[in-house]
Amino acid sequence: MIVLALAGFFTGCATPAYVRGLDRILAAQSLNNPGSLDYRCTAGAHRGASVDHLENTLDALVAADRDDRYAFVEFDVQYSGDNTIMVYHDKRMLRLHGRLASVGDTPASELREITAGDMPEYREVMDRLTKKVNIEIKSQGDEAEDARLVDEIVADIRARKRERDVMISSISKHVVAYVSDAYPDIPTGLVFFLTSSTYLPVDALTRNLFDSAREVRADYLILYKANLRNIGNLIRLKPKDMTIIFWDFDDTIVMIHKDLSDRLWGTSAAAGLYQALRYRLAGLFR
Repeated sequence: MIVLALAGFFTGCATPAYVRGLDRILAAQSLNNPGSLDYRCTAGAHRGASVDHLENTLDALVAADRDDRYAFVEFDVQYSGDNTIMVYHDKRMLRLHGRLASVGDTPASELREITAGDMPEYREVMDRLTKKVNIEIKSQGDEAEDARLVDEIVADIRARKRERDVMISSISKHVVAYVSDAYPDIPTGLVFFLTSSTYLPVDALTRNLFDSAREVRADYLILYKANLRNIGNLIRLKPKDMTIIFWDFDDTIVMIHKDLSDRLWGTSAAAGLYQALRYRLAGLFR
């Protein structure tokens, strides 16, 4: 009777659309499941709803913000030639707009003209988004500029009183270390594309990956989906104070909840426990 009451409490409404099972993610990627890896995952939108809309555009980001399949929204920022913070992934506009011009050398007004209005400013994006966000700093290799960009982003986050809604991530270890040192209250993520452990899934290389993130005090390790080949070692060796995220599942980025410490930034321990119990009990009655 108690079990049925609990089941009714936790499964009274359907599991949120943004919740995925790691076993199903592995199956969708045609990867073998090395053991029982039925961990709960929380899905976000990578560069917005970038299957239905052009990536990192205001349309893509707002669509993701309104879509129940995503718990958070990820987007990329960098300076324009006149130091306006723009939302765009690539250094140059060749891939998406057929132009060799670099974002960092082109004034914001010209960027909007070249992209027919498809390159939004950071502030207009933040004015529209209500979900938690992962803001990736696209470093151009200038540490002073990177620090200035971080400072401006954090100042805006604080002015909006949205510190609990934001993680700052980067492929640049300098950027992550700077955020960790200057703004320890802001969660950070270190991004990796392909690493030696992607293709040589041995313990020493996997530990080196976590050590690299720990060196800059990153809270989240953000990996390209090819690293799922090493998922068994990554799960087994994951430190309790670090959470694993995988990116590039079409327009999806997923966070794995192995431990109760693996929570979406700004989520309380109580809420995390509730979500974990709900997922487990829902699984029993599916």
